[in-house]
Amino acid sequence: MWALFIWVSLLLITITHWVYSWRNPKCRGKLPPGSMGFPLLGETIQFFKPNPTSDIPPFIKQRVKKHGPIFKTNLVGRPVIVSTDPDLSYFVFQQEGRCFQSWYPDTFTNIFGKKNVGSLHGFMYKYLKSMVLTLFGYDGLKKMLPQVELTANKRLELWSNQESVELKDATASMIFDLTAKKLISHDPDKSSENLRANFVAFIRGLISFPFNIPGTAYHKCLKGRENAMKMLRNMLQERRKKPRKNPSDFFDYVIEEIQKEGTILTEEIALDLMFVLLFASFETTSLALTLAIKFLSDDPEVLKRLTEEHETIPRNREDAESGLTWEEYKSMTYTFQFINETARLANIVPAIFRKALIDIKYKDYTIPAGWAVMVCPPAVHLNPDKYEDPLVFNPSRWEESKSNNASKHFMAFGGGMRFCVGTDFTKLQMAVFLHSLVTKYRWEEIKGGNILRTPGLQFPNGYHVKLHKKVA
Repeated sequence: MWALFIWVSLLLITITHWVYSWRNPKCRGKLPPGSMGFPLLGETIQFFKPNPTSDIPPFIKQRVKKHGPIFKTNLVGRPVIVSTDPDLSYFVFQQEGRCFQSWYPDTFTNIFGKKNVGSLHGFMYKYLKSMVLTLFGYDGLKKMLPQVELTANKRLELWSNQESVELKDATASMIFDLTAKKLISHDPDKSSENLRANFVAFIRGLISFPFNIPGTAYHKCLKGRENAMKMLRNMLQERRKKPRKNPSDFFDYVIEEIQKEGTILTEEIALDLMFVLLFASFETTSLALTLAIKFLSDDPEVLKRLTEEHETIPRNREDAESGLTWEEYKSMTYTFQFINETARLANIVPAIFRKALIDIKYKDYTIPAGWAVMVCPPAVHLNPDKYEDPLVFNPSRWEESKSNNASKHFMAFGGGMRFCVGTDFTKLQMAVFLHSLVTKYRWEEIKGGNILRTPGLQFPNGYHVKLHKKVA
């Protein structure tokens, strides 16, 4: 009897000590305020709750109100410092490779690949970034402009002959086909396999609990990745066996790099890079375009001003029907303000993760080495101290701003050395599409749809419009 009592007592003491240690993690300094939640689970369930509003996610908003702009929590078993403080967030980005490095939960790594560009550091990351810039850099985009405009014109013509189009899916299809053609010369009309369908399955399970059981969203996500990677691997191997005489896409360039003597590029890294580029290019841009058109539908004054800017371009040409020039594209001042405001409210990347490499002192707090840091762009973009009426769509607020890409108060495309290399490609696609849309078409909203915001991505579903050609 006494033995059982002793064992039960020891068990209770052990559990009590474990729970206490969970709730009060060790730190050589003062941790920010906050709660570590339940043992093992942390505050994961609260974090993953969808946000049906355009405001800061309730998980963040409630804790900022209670604890301040910097607080601690635990997500999927990992201690995390959450930053809604612009100065700390900017510091985290600027100290990449010194105090912090890119980090994402294991579930994300399993989904995007262990060798994906977000998980690589130092020289390898810079090497891959320079490779991508051969496609998305200044010279590459300049060459791509006519094709982007041609693609937009063809799709808009096609949509105008339909009863209505669901914008998120339609724009995603347009952008995916364009990007896949530039990356791997993929033509959906000539392929026996539907590459995009695998990415759609992948996206639907991307933000879900990591239960890899048949029938779950996470399982479907992994299967979508597996199928897409199989297609990409087959393409790569076929290209290596039968190299093309005239290299014409990014795959050709990657193969040349793989075959160089002493190369550090492997097939695994190359395939993970292709996968991430295909995913990021179409999913984020189609989201931004869908919300942009929704904003235009809701604000006739903004639509009028945007239309005036774009209608001026063909009027100033000798040949009104000639295609956009690079100079005309760069002259779209109000359009870029409009795109910035769309990106600010869209919050395409609602959470950016880093990991502390050393103990870091910030103000009165210590961020322990090994802890994750989550930067929260929505809290920065919707800060009323910086943006008057932050939930109001107002492109004119950018007229005097010099922060067109990244700053302490605008991080829609990240910041520091990991500033998104596809930013200019996204802006090019949006600006060119908007030019074709507002100069040649008008539209009416058929169904408003809904926007479901989660900690990872947003899914504007069911937003239908009917396009009508403008009468010359």
